[in-house]
Amino acid sequence: TWNNDYPAGRSLLNGVHLYRFTVDAPRNWRRSQKETGRFLLDSHSVQEEIAWIRRQGPFCSDLLRHVVTEAGAYDAFIFFTYLYATTFFTLPLVAQKSILAPAAHDEPFLYLDAYRALLHLPRHIVFLTAAEKQLVQRVSGNAHIPSTVAPVGLEPPPQIDPTGFRARHGLDGDFLLYGGRIGEAKNVPELLDFFARYSRDYRERHERPLKLVLMGRPHMPLPAHPDMLPIGFISDAEKFDALKAATVVVLPSYFESLSIMVLESWLVGTPVLVNGRSAVLKQQARQSNGGLYYTSYEEFAAALDLLLARPDLRRALGRQGHRFVTMRYDSAQIIGQYRSILEAL
Repeated sequence: TWNNDYPAGRSLLNGVHLYRFTVDAPRNWRRSQKETGRFLLDSHSVQEEIAWIRRQGPFCSDLLRHVVTEAGAYDAFIFFTYLYATTFFTLPLVAQKSILAPAAHDEPFLYLDAYRALLHLPRHIVFLTAAEKQLVQRVSGNAHIPSTVAPVGLEPPPQIDPTGFRARHGLDGDFLLYGGRIGEAKNVPELLDFFARYSRDYRERHERPLKLVLMGRPHMPLPAHPDMLPIGFISDAEKFDALKAATVVVLPSYFESLSIMVLESWLVGTPVLVNGRSAVLKQQARQSNGGLYYTSYEEFAAALDLLLARPDLRRALGRQGHRFVTMRYDSAQIIGQYRSILEAL
């Protein structure tokens, strides 16, 4: 909605100065989703694309004025995600000292002419994965812009209590775990359908249930299924308890620039099953040897048959995923990459 939940002005958080600016107007989220659907179905000029980006927001005149008047006081501007009005309208004002982390995936917005032009402006682009870099350069033709693949840094989790998580939620057997937004945008309806079909067959074959735990806020109606357990939004500490307790972590999304949930699963040694129609998720699974991927119900079922029957395989995949994360997603290493980029600017 872009509501102004925090007061505008300067504040200090963990030693970092924050400057917050009011958004010009909130948006009606449901109405904007319908408008976006119609917009993507129609042909449109670049001017119409720019007008749509402004309406989607968050549009913030005070932020733009601050950047224009104070640009000389900053050494660099780092923009995260290409999609929103804050990046689209602010980055061109300071393009000569801008770094963009687009967090792009293969979605209709990326192909808009307005965004393809934007992707030619930064001094440097930071991609979260090699797959994202290949996608953006193919779509926008901006391979001449200097770039770095520098993902997020992950810290080892605090003390983990998987047994406590199982006890709190009445889980005493194998269970699959999904974490994140529970909605159509993350392809959750397909996961629920696949799981309902698989769990029915699993119960008949093994005479015991297989559970699916859904972690996060629902943005869609959930079926009343005896083997599906929605637990809502939980703390970071309990999230790691859940990831460690899970038999397999499942991610059904088509559209990912980087899945933090997959990386955190590997951080605690839990294997994953991901949607192979997402180039990023498939690449992560193959590079890490930390999980399996599927592109149909038949592959989903076959992968689960294998994972549930082979604890030794699950342990091996979890170990390989853990090694992958600790080698590539070290916070000090990521900060070093950003320091090098800033020094080059």
